[in-house]
Amino acid sequence: MMAFGKHAKPDDVDHEIDATDDGADDDELDGPFDIDDFDDAAAATHARLDLGSVLIPMPEAGQVQVELTEGGVPSAVWVVTPNGRFTVAAYAAPKSSALWREVAGELAESLRKDTPDVRIEDGPWGREVVGTAAAGVVRFIGVDGYRWMIRCVVNGPQETIDALSQQAREALADTVVRRGNTPLPVRTPLPIQLPEPMAEQLRAAAEQQAAAQAAAQQQQQQPQQPEAQPVARRSEHGSAMQQLRTITGG
Repeated sequence: MMAFGKHAKPDDVDHEIDATDDGADDDELDGPFDIDDFDDAAAATHARLDLGSVLIPMPEAGQVQVELTEGGVPSAVWVVTPNGRFTVAAYAAPKSSALWREVAGELAESLRKDTPDVRIEDGPWGREVVGTAAAGVVRFIGVDGYRWMIRCVVNGPQETIDALSQQAREALADTVVRRGNTPLPVRTPLPIQLPEPMAEQLRAAAEQQAAAQAAAQQQQQQPQQPEAQPVARRSEHGSAMQQLRTITGG
């Protein structure tokens, strides 16, 4: 397994690492990284999308798609590319033992209930779980860190899944985890916090949608006006209805 940021071994935390732009050692620093790997935490935000618990580099032509709970809380942030989409999320994990291997086994077992082709493949950080169906391919990539675990979900069509998986791995290798010091039960998702401009856009869109729904509901509640009865036109030959009856023999 590749080295990455804060290792799962607690005795590695004493080793100082400089991950700033001008002092990084690529031989030692294979991501994902821990925010504590940076002498200046602000440097971690450079060229990365800051989602609070994870900071993700955006691929070229990448866009952001946010999934919200019914209460309007972000539950997932997807990076959408021409090849498909992927999401990176972090979870609380034990200090001294790996979690991903266990999670990967559970994911594979769950996938086999609905997906005809499920397999385990070796990736840069260990095992990856891949499920293939007619609708497309889903790939789960996991990385164990110091008190955190990352799970990356890659979802796209079979024709572009290889290119998409490479994009996801490149983003994952440069992702930073902001775990925080709050004690959390193992497997607890670390909270997602959207950048304020993105959060403001979502609030504005939600307000517009709510206003549109309220207007539609109000229109439905208004009493229906009786339809205007057609006015029979009269001519020298009688009314229009009389003429129609005459023509049709009524």
